[in-house]
Amino acid sequence: MVDSNQNLQVLSDQFLQFAVEKQVLRFGEFKTKAGRMSPYFFNAGLFNTGSSLQKLSEFYAQTLLEQTAERGIQFDMLFGPAYKGIPLVAGTTMEMARHGRDVPYAFNRKEAKDHGEGGSLVGAPLEGRVVIVDDVISAGTSVRESVEIIRANGAEPAAVLIALDRMEKGMRDGQDTKHSAVQEVEQLYGIPVLAIANLQDLLRYLLTRQAANVRLAGWYEKVKEYRVRYGV
Repeated sequence: MVDSNQNLQVLSDQFLQFAVEKQVLRFGEFKTKAGRMSPYFFNAGLFNTGSSLQKLSEFYAQTLLEQTAERGIQFDMLFGPAYKGIPLVAGTTMEMARHGRDVPYAFNRKEAKDHGEGGSLVGAPLEGRVVIVDDVISAGTSVRESVEIIRANGAEPAAVLIALDRMEKGMRDGQDTKHSAVQEVEQLYGIPVLAIANLQDLLRYLLTRQAANVRLAGWYEKVKEYRVRYGV
């Protein structure tokens, strides 16, 4: 029997392969928001066709169902922060429904609407335990705003679901911090962050695939060096 950890490893490997094929995950020299030169770059916004969004949503749904079951995390609905979280939360709930788990979802507007139904929220009422669905966590701003919205409506954040955890130190006032943005979110709000894949998964993927894919050759060592320097 295949255990949950093996299922998640297979899932992360398939996701990374998909991201490489769609050129959402690229290798080269890229400057991060922290000013670091990274050997890889991930831009979930490039999943910009119907078929790629459907496939991405399947990865989100499977990851959420697998990891919450494994870790005993209970949730009642999903929330997508504007703007990138909107298609992600809608797609994820559709794919979850195909797996037999039909849950409500909501998302926010950046500016409150003063006509029609009004307000800054669209979708189901925020109730119970809520999973926040986003692409990545950089500075944690989107998560903070989402947590504030959820709690202001009488609900409770249950977890955050993202595509990729870079597992690298944050930066504050020009200095490296001891924790990653993901770790800071977990400590600050007391909620787990679930990721389809992380930097460890990426290193494993590169190590096993570089011999068969000339585009990946040599990048394992560069990503490994980057992790040694900036990883948590």
